[in-house]
Amino acid sequence: MARLREMEMMEAAEQQPRSGGGAASALPYIQSRVQDAGKIGVLIVNLGTPEATSYWPMRRYLREFLSDRRVIEVNPLVWQVILNVFVLSTRPKKSGEAYAKIWNRSRNESPLKTVTRAQAEKVAQRLAGVPGIVVDWAMRYGLPPIAERLDHLVAQGCDRMLLFPLYPQYAAATTATVQDKAFDALKTLRRQPALRTVPAYFDHPAYIDALAQSLQSHLQSLSWRPDKIIASYHGLPEDYVEKGDPYYEQCAATTRLLRERMGLGEGDLVMTFQSRFGRAEWIKPYTAETIADLPGQGTKNLVVITPGFAADCVETLEEIAIGAAEIFHEAGGENFSVVPCLNDSDISVEMLTTIIEDELQGWR
Repeated sequence: MARLREMEMMEAAEQQPRSGGGAASALPYIQSRVQDAGKIGVLIVNLGTPEATSYWPMRRYLREFLSDRRVIEVNPLVWQVILNVFVLSTRPKKSGEAYAKIWNRSRNESPLKTVTRAQAEKVAQRLAGVPGIVVDWAMRYGLPPIAERLDHLVAQGCDRMLLFPLYPQYAAATTATVQDKAFDALKTLRRQPALRTVPAYFDHPAYIDALAQSLQSHLQSLSWRPDKIIASYHGLPEDYVEKGDPYYEQCAATTRLLRERMGLGEGDLVMTFQSRFGRAEWIKPYTAETIADLPGQGTKNLVVITPGFAADCVETLEEIAIGAAEIFHEAGGENFSVVPCLNDSDISVEMLTTIIEDELQGWR
């Protein structure tokens, strides 16, 4: 097929008028595009990150993030007043302080950027033996942007794209907004690549196995046994679920499958939700309140795992590993430990590669 396309394009070029240099100047470009055609681009996308912890970089990041209609669904005119008058006057400083606690100073970037880059590089190494696959990464908010990396893949001759939002459980505020941004980028292209998107992988066997291996390994590394394990997921406003987001039920399915894989009961592994924002009711139970109550109920030793996060970030490293630990100890808890996210571990890279290979069926 590639040879047939090459012959057709060369014949078309030969039929163009040669006056004025039009065909002569275009032919090298056509030949280079034919030579590179037929590749598959895999774009791994995570949420995003500020470029620094100081006020203005934090403000730029939060403005982009909190201006997304998928993230904040209230009346946009009302919200823009609230955002610009109240939120962006105070939130950048508070968020910057949280990021500063977990900042990767050796690379001067957030851990989320460090890990996402490493995930893409290691997946690319795993797929290096498969001809014609190019792996790249992007952030939905901040840098590198989705449109830029899609352009880069197209420039390398990718006529098919696999978009991989790194969200195991689907929500419009996460998965859908990544896809929206990719679709917006494709609108600007005359020659659009074919596009596939990786669906929510909340119940994929490779994902459940990776979580179980990670949890088991962490438990074995402790000198004490937990009385209870909490699976903490990012929260979501209740009305988003009422409008049709399958997020809650997918989190519940992941938790149930992990329990079954680990041989745990419902009371041994409890699902909660963190990272509330604003005054609206969010899906429950809340992680912070649950952790505060546990010592009074006899739980003195606690392990927390965060299955909804593909990479450690401010929500796992600051909110849970630091903030939740303080809550637990102040309430009378004794031992507290957080299971690292899957990150760029071998089991994570194997899982991501398996899912990608599943989604590329029929394209290779």
